[in-house]
Amino acid sequence: MASKLEQLRRMSVVVADTGEIETVRRLKPQDCTTNPSLILKAVDGGAAAAVVDEGVAWGKRQSGAPEAVARAVCDRLAVSLGVELSRIVPGRVSTEVDADLSFDTEATLAKARALIAQYKERGVERDRILIKIAATWEGAQAARILQAEGVDCNMTLIFGLPQAAICADARAFLISPFVGRILDWHVKAGGGPYSPDEDPGVRSVKAIYADYKSRGVETVVMAASFRNAGEIEALAGCDRLTISPALLDELAGADGELPRRLDPATPDAAPAAAPTDEAGFRFALNQDPMATEKLAEGIRQFVKDLNTLRGLIAKRLES
Repeated sequence: MASKLEQLRRMSVVVADTGEIETVRRLKPQDCTTNPSLILKAVDGGAAAAVVDEGVAWGKRQSGAPEAVARAVCDRLAVSLGVELSRIVPGRVSTEVDADLSFDTEATLAKARALIAQYKERGVERDRILIKIAATWEGAQAARILQAEGVDCNMTLIFGLPQAAICADARAFLISPFVGRILDWHVKAGGGPYSPDEDPGVRSVKAIYADYKSRGVETVVMAASFRNAGEIEALAGCDRLTISPALLDELAGADGELPRRLDPATPDAAPAAAPTDEAGFRFALNQDPMATEKLAEGIRQFVKDLNTLRGLIAKRLES
């Protein structure tokens, strides 16, 4: 019998939750991603160290305020790493807009357009790239405009139906609802233990999937942030699943039948529709303490990693 990973690939597009070049070469996923956390690892050495060295050398030739140059180098590193990854994977490379722009629609648009332009200069067309944006109200409005311009977006840090609804309304190409972080919040609040089917993160993705499929929403559902293989198996059949290398290896070594759990032809009963106007969205998000807290926490962590990267690059530019 085929491994559970092989069976999973027949039902869902499998994406590697990593941008480490050698790992992507080994796992051969359809898509992959870049972000400041992954670039931080490259700064410390490894297969992408040459990308960092080139970016720093480029930065030293630029003029302007040191902080602005460091930010420009970080953008260049994200694109350079994305270019390398695009030569390995057959699908898309997600590239993240700076998380400190999560509440600024115009700045998000400017950054996304600049990233797409840099990719084009390096010979990578926009149909190979997903622009990754936090699923705030402002982020969704930026996605609406970018999608109309032919730039596909990956809306991240999604923790429930209110965010999924505004992303669908914006016609975002893809959303990334987080499974494990939802579980983390409920466990910390004293919940559990949960079976895979009772897992609150799994249930959240199932609700979003049912809402989209019942309404004919074309936005791709890509479940993310898994804590164990049981969560993945409970979502077999989801449009896409982005999975860490460790869990991919675990599934590759696992035998036994893996049944389809999600099917677009027979979705579960759709939940009540979530509002898509700004006031309604903000109120609905506010009513969910888990989603409110985890979205804020996620943005803070992304910003922390981004600032750490900028600081390290600034030091390299000075040396």
